[in-house]
Amino acid sequence: MTLPDLSTVIVGMAAFAAFISVVAAGLPFLQRDNLASRLKAVAARRRELSARQRAALQGRGARFQAKRHVGLMKAVLDRLKLQNLIEDKELKARLAQAGWRRQSAAVVFVFARVVVPIAMLVLALLYLSAPGFATWKVSSKLVVCLLAAVFGAYLPSILLTNAIKRRQFALSRAFPDALDLMVICVEAGVSVETAFQRVTEEMATSAPVIAEEIALTSAELAFLGDRRQAYENLAERTGLAAVKSLCTALVQTERYGTPVSVALRVLSQENREARMALAEKKAAALPAKLTVPMIIFFLPVLFIVIIGPAAIQVSRIMAGH
Repeated sequence: MTLPDLSTVIVGMAAFAAFISVVAAGLPFLQRDNLASRLKAVAARRRELSARQRAALQGRGARFQAKRHVGLMKAVLDRLKLQNLIEDKELKARLAQAGWRRQSAAVVFVFARVVVPIAMLVLALLYLSAPGFATWKVSSKLVVCLLAAVFGAYLPSILLTNAIKRRQFALSRAFPDALDLMVICVEAGVSVETAFQRVTEEMATSAPVIAEEIALTSAELAFLGDRRQAYENLAERTGLAAVKSLCTALVQTERYGTPVSVALRVLSQENREARMALAEKKAAALPAKLTVPMIIFFLPVLFIVIIGPAAIQVSRIMAGH
């Protein structure tokens, strides 16, 4: 196996860097506004809850028509006896935290966990069958194929975890503003449902993720018989401790009759103090984190600037003698 020369590697790296630069420059122009799709999701959730409520009153369950490819995936999973993975409550909760709320989300995810390792293994075999890898040992090829299959097995879970973290980060950043707006609305004398609708309207553009969650909670409050279940669903969909505290406070105010505005005001103050404490913690950890970069990047340059002229003069003196 012959290695490419240095000029070829440099040209390839330059072409890759140019491609990444073009993609980075054009990516903002390709992004779409997801507000319309999020509003459609909220409307679909309202229709879904309404259909479930009518079906419960009539004594029959709601039926959902799956697409053809989803039905094929489900048939394959049924043949493999993996129905229990699709009905896993923890998996559905994690999919909801990532914002994947379709009925077929669990089927697609489980199917991906089954198919992606096989696909990665096949791609590794096809790649290693090229003439350039003819000199490789069989053991090395087996190790590469095994690593590709293991990576494919963990890839769906990694993507799901990253989606959950991105969504929770967006929710945590917008939650204090939503809570403050909710406090203002409740102190003005409106109900919790009206406050949720107001927060949804005001934050639909600036923070569409939390606006979508609050809109879904407002829809559940309108259609579900148990208001506590709607608040618990909000805490489960977000997976944030701050949102869980809000839901607990709202449940307690309805159970014991305490003023909602007082509870929300206390919760808002605690949230701000927690954010300030987190900022102080990050600021206190900053010197320790800067130690290694300073040692690696700043000190060598500093030593060169300080000792370099003296070393040059000494070398000139030694050369003169």
